[in-house]
Amino acid sequence: MATMEEEEEALLEGEPPAEASEGKPMPALCDPSRLAHRLLVLALMCFLGFGSYFCYDNPAALQTQVQRDMKVNTAQFMALYAWYSWPNVVLCFFGGFLIDRVFGIRWGTIIFSCFVCIGQVIFAMGAISNTFWLMEAGRFVFGIGGESLAVAQNTYAVSWFKGKELNLVFGLQLSMARIGSTVNMNIMGWVYSKVQDLLGSTGHTTLGVALFIGGVTCIFSLICALILAYLDKRAEKILCKEQGKTGEVIKLTDVKDFSLSLWLIFIICVCYYVAVFPFIGLGKVFFIEKFKFSSQEASAINSIVYVISAPMSPVFGFLVDRVGKNITWVICAVVTTLTAHIMLAFTFWNPWVAMCLLGVAYSLLACALWPMVAFVVPEHQLGTAYGFMQSIQNLGLAIISIAAGMILDSRGYLFLEIFFSACVCLSLIAVVMLYFVNYFRGGDLNLSAKKREKLQKLAVDEKEI
Repeated sequence: MATMEEEEEALLEGEPPAEASEGKPMPALCDPSRLAHRLLVLALMCFLGFGSYFCYDNPAALQTQVQRDMKVNTAQFMALYAWYSWPNVVLCFFGGFLIDRVFGIRWGTIIFSCFVCIGQVIFAMGAISNTFWLMEAGRFVFGIGGESLAVAQNTYAVSWFKGKELNLVFGLQLSMARIGSTVNMNIMGWVYSKVQDLLGSTGHTTLGVALFIGGVTCIFSLICALILAYLDKRAEKILCKEQGKTGEVIKLTDVKDFSLSLWLIFIICVCYYVAVFPFIGLGKVFFIEKFKFSSQEASAINSIVYVISAPMSPVFGFLVDRVGKNITWVICAVVTTLTAHIMLAFTFWNPWVAMCLLGVAYSLLACALWPMVAFVVPEHQLGTAYGFMQSIQNLGLAIISIAAGMILDSRGYLFLEIFFSACVCLSLIAVVMLYFVNYFRGGDLNLSAKKREKLQKLAVDEKEI
């Protein structure tokens, strides 16, 4: 039996472990080619982004406490979300480049995980020192790591699970991200109350300690990044596999060649998401003030969008793949979202109904909208198209987050809901235009899956001829 030292020496020299060279198989959990080891890697991949998603919505889970303890209005509170989005207006283009050309996937993941941890620490320190601008700086640093870490997570998935397993892996990663957001919504208020009991009073120090405790999840994700880097390096030596690449090729000059259909997809994306994420950021107090919910009940209903998204995203992804008709699905999602916002704005019906509708629509839209980009741009422009789409989405979120806070401070929740409904209406107009543009130009965005498959086969046959 080979000693641990011999095995490590063999790895450093780029040779397989002694057990493998002698023909003795490694234990399944230690063999990169075996399912058990790959499942271990998959678990680490899923937890890689858990801390980032958990801490992203810390402000939403503690909105009342942040505004009271830091003595800020709603516009200033929503700036915490805007500062997260600002760096990602640019980093969406360069995150993949940094991973591919500068850091490599392993160091890139560790570095971006460190940014997430440092950002959360600065955020918490800002609360403890009663310095709101420091909290904003922390969210900016946090944002530098957050979105790029998601790119690294997807790169690892492609590297380890090419082929039929990949869609399932992406679905599991998205589900874990939503679980992180859900746990945050439902636990951070409780954490704050326990810290309050411990310290004997509310205040900025209590808020800071609670945020520090929440930051433990970021440290956990950083540990996962370190272990994953070691296992990936080990697998590279044993299996002689290449280090993962994002596959993103960013050329900003390609923007001038984007079609009308693609620009309409961008508009749908921005106008839709600005009516979802900023709403969730402000939702807890909305449910407390309008529907007289307790803090715990408000947190639960505010997280229902993420709760539904966790199991439904893989299901809807499978459904859209099998059926096709992407534009039709997007129309259904946008109309459902508009219905949910109108119900929340103009009725006192049980808001669980509207929020469940919003959760279903949000999951469906993500599965139907994002793949359409691949149908309207050449493969060599995909990196630029997706980068640009994420960039303007973050720009929209940054601007609308501040605008939503200002509207709430000056006009109240009714006007805020009308504003969100107007954004969804713009998204609906854009998707209807996309339907007719696609129809009159003979595009394949709304074809059934079977017809699309036939066209793809014909295209492949023509290339072979």
